[in-house]
Amino acid sequence: MKQITFYLDFLSPYAYLAFEKLPEALLGLSYGIDYRPVLFAGLLKHHGQLGPAEIAPKRDWTYRQVLWLAHSHRIPMQMPAAHPFNPLPLLRLALACAGPDSLKVFGPGLANRQVCETIFRHVWRGGADATDIGRLGALKQTLQPPREPAGEDVKAELKANTDEAIARGVFGVPSFAVDDKLFWGFDALPMLRAWLEGDAWFVGGAWEAARQVPAGVSRAKS
Repeated sequence: MKQITFYLDFLSPYAYLAFEKLPEALLGLSYGIDYRPVLFAGLLKHHGQLGPAEIAPKRDWTYRQVLWLAHSHRIPMQMPAAHPFNPLPLLRLALACAGPDSLKVFGPGLANRQVCETIFRHVWRGGADATDIGRLGALKQTLQPPREPAGEDVKAELKANTDEAIARGVFGVPSFAVDDKLFWGFDALPMLRAWLEGDAWFVGGAWEAARQVPAGVSRAKS
């Protein structure tokens, strides 16, 4: 059985779509999933990038595309009242739901699927403000985390997850790491499935050949 690490941030509409589609996309395969919340902004900062919502024309397109993807895949979705937003309270809440017993068995930094589902749907269904104080309070009451989301241990786990993701080559969310391969994006789910099924393409040289393409020009950073 293959073990997949799913790096996610509740801020990302593509992560939400991938989360909802994953069981169907991998139906019939034997696999396990580790759900690891990371701070997308930390990935962007490390790689010197702006987020899609920070580039005005790209922001408009991103929102149109994700709503179309949700429609075409029959995934319920509404944009939150404001986006982007600060996802830290949600990321920390997801990690805080892992209690002492879970930490002993699975280790730090993981969130279970039910918790992630509740938080993703808090953000991406209903069109409300994802960071409204009252809604966050109700969400916390629903999830009943055994640890304090603002605790230093939880903060450290989120940072460690983000650092681990960067070290593994993750540059965006959603990302799926399995074996020595990394798959990025909602549209990578068919490719992820092909790897898990042992598709011969992956041993034909194309995967490694992509890394060998030389850069023809490099823009200087201002």
